[in-house]
Amino acid sequence: MLDASYVYIDIYLPTAEAGRVRIGSDARIVLDAYPDHVIPAKVVFIASQAQFTPKTVETKVERDKLMFRIRVRIDPERLKGRETIVRSGLPGVAYVRTDPSVAWPTSLQPSAPPSIPTPVTQ
Repeated sequence: MLDASYVYIDIYLPTAEAGRVRIGSDARIVLDAYPDHVIPAKVVFIASQAQFTPKTVETKVERDKLMFRIRVRIDPERLKGRETIVRSGLPGVAYVRTDPSVAWPTSLQPSAPPSIPTPVTQ
């Protein structure tokens, strides 16, 4: 059974960017199904170890290839009543703000949630 209130997307960032992300950092999610709807989210997990690690990390060039998994989650309160349209498994893109003093661009400002489709009866 899935928890419909736990909707997230995992992203992978290189070492330089991952090092600037903190738990609680602001994020945005844009689902492929709703490309005009920007969903505010927060970083809830940062991997303590890199993924895609080469067997030997001896040079800076090789270290720069390390990627860290970051989990971005939508606030469960925002999901209430919208579980049928916004749910885990939908593909999309996540953006993380690494510098809290920089404002989100206009294209990533939160937007009104998509309306819930009316069930079709026959």
